[in-house]
Amino acid sequence: MAIPRGRDELLGALAESYDRLAADLARVPASRAREASLPGHRAGARMSPADLVAYLVGWSELVLSWHADRRAGIEPDLPAQGYSWNELGELAQKFYADHAEDSWPDLLGGFAAAKDHIVALVDGLDDTELYGAPWYRTYTAGRMIQLNTVSPWRNARGRLRAWLRENDL
Repeated sequence: MAIPRGRDELLGALAESYDRLAADLARVPASRAREASLPGHRAGARMSPADLVAYLVGWSELVLSWHADRRAGIEPDLPAQGYSWNELGELAQKFYADHAEDSWPDLLGGFAAAKDHIVALVDGLDDTELYGAPWYRTYTAGRMIQLNTVSPWRNARGRLRAWLRENDL
């Protein structure tokens, strides 16, 4: 799918990538959700489907926090306070830990809620706000949203589908 260039395209990409991933997540048995058998976000690491969802929730919440900070007149600390862009593996570990006690249904519900909040954020912005000017470095707000939601959701779906095939699920 092409990179979204407008609000409606971004909303479409969010809906499509979420719906496809959610359908595959629904195939994961709750009894296997915490099984660390997926390739992790750091070289040589393993993660569970639950960790994968925690990662996606974490990134979605970061995107929302960036925009909340900007609305409050605060320059967000990207990617997250205490982390630089070359420490994303460590940030992934934080997301896993943040949701380590969440049940599989709670994680899936949290992911659905995060998606709904992202959609509401995008729905509340127009094309000029999303794509009219750089928002972070050379990236527009729409591109930053897409890079940190749609792109990882698609990547997660590829990882998950391979895992589902390998495990005959």
